[in-house]
Amino acid sequence: MTSIYRKIKDKAKEHIPKDWFTEIRISYRILIETFKGIYQTGLANILIITTMAAILTIFGWIFRITLSTSGIVSEMGSVLQISAYLKPNADVNATTRQIREFEHVKGTDFISREQAWVELKREIEMPDVQNPLPDTIRVKVDKPENIDGVLEELKKVETIEDTSYAKDLVQKFQTFNHIIHTATLFVVVISCILTITVISNTIGLVIRSRKDEIEIMQLMGVNDWYIKFPFVLQGAIYGFVGALLAVIPVNILEGYLIKLHAFFIIPIQTWTQPLTIFSVLFLGIAFSAGASYLSIKKHLEV
Repeated sequence: MTSIYRKIKDKAKEHIPKDWFTEIRISYRILIETFKGIYQTGLANILIITTMAAILTIFGWIFRITLSTSGIVSEMGSVLQISAYLKPNADVNATTRQIREFEHVKGTDFISREQAWVELKREIEMPDVQNPLPDTIRVKVDKPENIDGVLEELKKVETIEDTSYAKDLVQKFQTFNHIIHTATLFVVVISCILTITVISNTIGLVIRSRKDEIEIMQLMGVNDWYIKFPFVLQGAIYGFVGALLAVIPVNILEGYLIKLHAFFIIPIQTWTQPLTIFSVLFLGIAFSAGASYLSIKKHLEV
């Protein structure tokens, strides 16, 4: 019975990597070295993490506001309509079918000249004159930037006498959307620069404070990645903790944005908040780790 047990035990050992325990010890030592660097940074850790949280909060706010304003502008722009005035005795059904085949046309509504006249007299007092209004087809366009293209197509329709739309309002929507996107890009660039600067300087100080210890490890033939990785991990931890703190004010902002969407009667998109949180975490971790690596290349010769 004992011999059978030994055979089974020996057979099982053949499938166990011989160096698995060594890998665990190396991973453990890397974590120890990482937290050792954080400990040596001292109270400056609070300043670093607070600064990271502030940078990522500003980024998260701007990014989240951009997503909401883009959605609002898109929805409000899509309700803008082109009024296509038909010629007398025009075939309404044929014209409507032709318009609906145009690219970027979201829908159409027909307003008869009689209906338009009744609505106009209801809004303002009109003299007893003959109805001068034409039959009208209101054309809904999917996005404000596509209105000009649809307008050009409508002008080619023979049964349409004239067209009109709120051009100034459309241009304001487009300008506002452009400003928001430009501001977001600017904030992203500034956030990245600040993140790289803060983390790079911090890791540089840690490397200088442990210069003698690192030189001893190099003389002992310690692998380069074993020396580098704790510093990269330290930077990533700063970014992760700062991002977690930044998520709190970003979630507070979400409540106000929900009220803003409700005011405009525009439903809020459910994917925007998870995307914002993911972006804040990704920016915090990725750029902090990258800044650490750049600092290693600058201050550490391995």
